Amino acid sequence: MKQKYIVCDVSLCHDCNDCFMACKDEHVDNEWLPYSKPQPRHGHRWMNIHRTERGQYPRIDVAYLPTPCQHCVDAPCIKANPDCISRREDGIVLIDLEKAKGKKNLAESCPYGAIQWNEEEGVCQKCTMCAHIFDGDSWERKEPRCVHSCPTGALSFYELESAEMDKKIKEENLECNKPELSGGKANVYYKNLYRYEKMFIAGGILKDGECAEGVEVTLTGNGQNQSQVTDYFGDFKFDALTPGEYSIKANGQEIKKVNAEASQNLGNITL
Repeated sequence: MKQKYIVCDVSLCHDCNDCFMACKDEHVDNEWLPYSKPQPRHGHRWMNIHRTERGQYPRIDVAYLPTPCQHCVDAPCIKANPDCISRREDGIVLIDLEKAKGKKNLAESCPYGAIQWNEEEGVCQKCTMCAHIFDGDSWERKEPRCVHSCPTGALSFYELESAEMDKKIKEENLECNKPELSGGKANVYYKNLYRYEKMFIAGGILKDGECAEGVEVTLTGNGQNQSQVTDYFGDFKFDALTPGEYSIKANGQEIKKVNAEASQNLGNITL
């Protein structure tokens, strides 16, 4: 059976919160049994968006991480609560609302914090990947509301066989968010996750007091060997790095040694 997947492209998310509001629009004051009780108007974030800032002025960037339930293949919440949480054949993880009634501790079983307690209804709830849309006939367009409402294409939805998805993961370098929490496989994947999880080293090259365009700059160390040429402003930026020691060379000559624990703006370097 084909699996249902959401793919989040971190480089295209601009924190507009349309996905969050679409989730609210779909679930607040709406009861989609047996999938979900009405979502509370405040407090619950079935689609949560985390934020991180990298670098130092003026070479900085900000990345946003849309985070619904990851619909883990080997879900920790199911291991802890096999009597009231299950995974469908299409990959959607659902809470049985009747069996989960009154069990507030279910929320503690999700390492991503995706399960939240609904005090009014007396039950834990989370993203259902809008399972009611797939199983019903009220929507012509069969995809989660968060995906349907994303204006930048940061969220995409796919129905694929496992082998097809494995190919897509390899070709597009898709990753799980914190795979150590999900057991390594989930039905939510991320593209350009390095923008959120890893660091960069950036700077500018000056020559004779002017921005030096077209200078070949290389970065080596910590298993990396990257090369690029400076842009019109003399700037360079090496990304997707992990903490460690690096050597920066310009036109073959070392200009900087860096021991970085986080993203670094090296400032302007004069040749």
